[in-house]
Amino acid sequence: MPLDAETKVAERPGDHEAELRLWLRLLTCTTLIECEVRSRLRETFDVTLPRFDLMAQLDKAPNGMTLGELSQRMMVSNGNVTGLVERLVSLNLVERTPAPNDRRAMIVTLTAEGRRTFRSLARTHEGWIAEIFSDLTENEIDTLMKLLAKTKLSARKAIDAGDQK
Repeated sequence: MPLDAETKVAERPGDHEAELRLWLRLLTCTTLIECEVRSRLRETFDVTLPRFDLMAQLDKAPNGMTLGELSQRMMVSNGNVTGLVERLVSLNLVERTPAPNDRRAMIVTLTAEGRRTFRSLARTHEGWIAEIFSDLTENEIDTLMKLLAKTKLSARKAIDAGDQK
């Protein structure tokens, strides 16, 4: 018996089993890799992943970034960024200077020592990532990248559609 729009039956939980399994697999992979990188950064360099991430953002921005820009790029609150910056300033890895056009805003940049330190961390980090993905061939990595790009577009499309409701 056909159903019209007004009498649609709610989908059963098993109706999207493949999608749920995919989401859980992606989450598991992300969590495994992130935990390993966090652990190695802490054990090898006594650095947290958020500090590494903040320094990575600044390394890509030689003229520095405001706290708001860092917060947006890292997808964390301004308060979280402020605490990270304070700690890195105390270690002489970053510096803050007033923004030229807005004295209320601060520009955060890596110090020379911060840039050297980050680049050393980044080289080691790159080796860890290569090791983690070493069982994948170049072709498999390329295929996975294409599929993940398609996944990201699908997620963006669904999110944007949800935002317009």
